[in-house]
Amino acid sequence: MDARATVAEVLAEPPSVVEEPHRGLVAGSVVPHRTDGMTVSVLAPDYQQLVSVLESEAGREGMRCQELARALGLQVVPAKVEGLRSKAKRLVERGWARQTRPGVFTALVVPAG
Repeated sequence: MDARATVAEVLAEPPSVVEEPHRGLVAGSVVPHRTDGMTVSVLAPDYQQLVSVLESEAGREGMRCQELARALGLQVVPAKVEGLRSKAKRLVERGWARQTRPGVFTALVVPAG
């Protein structure tokens, strides 16, 4: 069989269905938008720890990401600090924390009542 016959044979076959790999959620990667009545227990453990530090006495005045890294027992190296910055910003975007000034994060203040 020559190359032309092989190509013609392949082209004559019905197209095979190639399934896309299922892209499920990666554990710990999703931060839901906060709604009334939601607790931090819906967050992945690493985000729960981050919120816990922000809610602590040390976090009440606001913390920079280097301070968060130290409080969480992480090495204060650029890779860890930038990872925390990304997580803190995601918490702010989704209503779990707030940014009081550039680079300074605090827990979300929920009015008592």
